[in-house]
Amino acid sequence: MKKVFFKTFGCRTNQFDTQIMISKIGEYEISSNEKDADVIVVNSCTVTNGADSGVRGYINSVGRINKKAKVLLTGCGAYTKGESLLADGKVDGVFGHSEKEKIDRFIETPERFYEIGDLQNIDDTVVEQFVGKSRAFIKIQEGCDFRCSYCIIPYVRGNARSLDEDVVLEQVRRLANNGFGEFILTGTNVGSYGIDKESSLAKLLKKMSFIRGVRRIRIGSLEPLQVTEELKELLNEPWMSRHMHIALQHTSDKMLEIMNRRNRFKSDLALFEEIASYGYALGTDFIIGHPGEDENEWSEAMERVKLLPLTHIHAFTYSPRDGTPSSRMKPLVPGNIAKARHKELTSIVKSKNYQFRRSLKAPLEILLESEKSNCYIGFDQYYNRVRVECSRDIRGEWITLDKFEATEEGNVGRF
Repeated sequence: MKKVFFKTFGCRTNQFDTQIMISKIGEYEISSNEKDADVIVVNSCTVTNGADSGVRGYINSVGRINKKAKVLLTGCGAYTKGESLLADGKVDGVFGHSEKEKIDRFIETPERFYEIGDLQNIDDTVVEQFVGKSRAFIKIQEGCDFRCSYCIIPYVRGNARSLDEDVVLEQVRRLANNGFGEFILTGTNVGSYGIDKESSLAKLLKKMSFIRGVRRIRIGSLEPLQVTEELKELLNEPWMSRHMHIALQHTSDKMLEIMNRRNRFKSDLALFEEIASYGYALGTDFIIGHPGEDENEWSEAMERVKLLPLTHIHAFTYSPRDGTPSSRMKPLVPGNIAKARHKELTSIVKSKNYQFRRSLKAPLEILLESEKSNCYIGFDQYYNRVRVECSRDIRGEWITLDKFEATEEGNVGRF
């Protein structure tokens, strides 16, 4: 029996796409490593030039580790580097997002191929398992109608389009029946769900909550303008994760304008303060060192970050992506300055997170996912990592922790 190894780069949407392919490989065996695989499927990311380099580096290493394996490339990088990698003989086949449900045919195809497909496709495959996961990622939409100056993704994922509501709900239903209790909604631009279906993210959430076995729902990431009044009405629902990730990308209005963003700091601050009043932890994305970010913009941005009730940060040091407006912008921010700014920002938010955890009075509702050094690791309703000591194996279980210690590195407790 042929063995297939999947290597997934990038976002949760890619992780979901890999699960779709796993569900479609028929009788083939999933391999746990590259060395003994007959086929290696690389689900690539192309969000930056660095991401492209990482994918190319991996493919080159595969050629040294396992020369007999057939290498197939898919994901966003198939659109930007697929033709060149195929022409250079680095991969044996390239296929686009719309073609991933044909994975079993591609595995069997003896000749080299390039089937990039289109950017209008939307999935209808229902995944019943997530290999090696305690939480389930649910892709609810594809594509993005925003055109931020630094981002290539709309050009390789297409415009925003929603999965059929019945497909999403059946997906959740089957996974809940198979023991999954926490669901993370993902997509290219999650908050745009429903704009093409006369529906909305809030309506979908309500319907998901009625499915037996659904215990916690977390939204992957939202744009500020996508936090509607209809969505705010759900903030007190017991099944809503008490963590919301809202992508600001910066807190300087000048930088937001340069980035062609639709949000501005005054309304962002008001929104964050409102959601924090419900007891929510709040995370954001932040791009550091984008062209044009001088010392004045940075100083203003950090003063504004201090005002935000932030608890989590996904900080990126800017890396150019060929083909985007930002890649042609000047002046550039030197790498050493961007590195120092990254450290300053993450230090501020780490301190905010610690203060938030120390202030918590409510019990922690934790899904334990793994074990390390005789402790069990999971995430609570605020998306904070918790380390739990226990005399028995509690991986995969939900527990309520009434007492815990908030350390600078995370929460610790005994069950």
